[in-house]
Parts: sequence; structure tokens; C-alpha cells
Amino acid sequence: MYERMLNKQEIPTFDDMLRYCAESGALWTELETYLQDEFNASNLIRFPYGKNYGWSKKYYIKNKHICDVFAENGAFTVFFKMAGHAMKHIYDDVSDYAQAGLGDTYPCGEGGWLRFRVLEREHLTDLKKLLRIKMDKHPQ
Repeated sequence: MYERMLNKQEIPTFDDMLRYCAESGALWTELETYLQDEFNASNLIRFPYGKNYGWSKKYYIKNKHICDVFAENGAFTVFFKMAGHAMKHIYDDVSDYAQAGLGDTYPCGEGGWLRFRVLEREHLTDLKKLLRIKMDKHPQ
């Protein structure tokens, strides 16, 4: 379950990735609209981080990485780096599911890399909050 698109020889289209995500594809479409509307994000399909990660869509502004979204069978997972102070700031404002994700980061500098799988609307709502805080230079 949640297998990724690992065939590096076949470059998928965004529609291929959405179909692979099944019902979660509609949530990814909503995420893409959010990233474009809120941050004017650019994107590209790529095969980053080695053979076990698979195809993703990278979202960025100029040289600033926002996140990578990996297509999975029946879901998608978002990878992004977040500062420790930002994680503490948002912790009480997200679901238990998101709190567990914030507690399971890959350490990097003062924060860490989050792997956030989206399976339902509540997860997408939390993800939008996390990305908003990540992109805010001065969370209050």
C-alpha cells in the first residue's frame, strides 16, 4: 500500500500522478491550486533523492524550495523542511495526526524534514497550515 512511482525510465505527467493517487488526487489538485494562489509557486516533475523515493512534483518560488509531493498508490506524501520554532508555533493548532508528523522529523539544522502523507481532507487542512507557517518569515 502507498507504493510510489519508482520507474525512472517512464516520466509521468501530472495527470498520471493524480490517477495513481486515486481519490487523493482531488486533494492534490486542491493543494496545487493553494500553492499557486497563495505563493505563486512554480513546479516541475522530477525524480529526486534516489531510487526509493520515486517521482514527485517540486513546488518552489525562485530558488526557495516549498515542498516535494510524491505520488503514491491511493495517497500522496509531502516532503518539506520546517524550522523548529515554526513547528512549535503551529503544534497546538493542528490535529493529532499532524502533531505525530511534527514529532517524527528527519533532523536538519534547527528544524527538520517532515514527511506528511495526505489521506483525507483534515490532513490537507493541516498541511496548508504547516506550509503557511513555513512560508511566513515571522510567525507570531
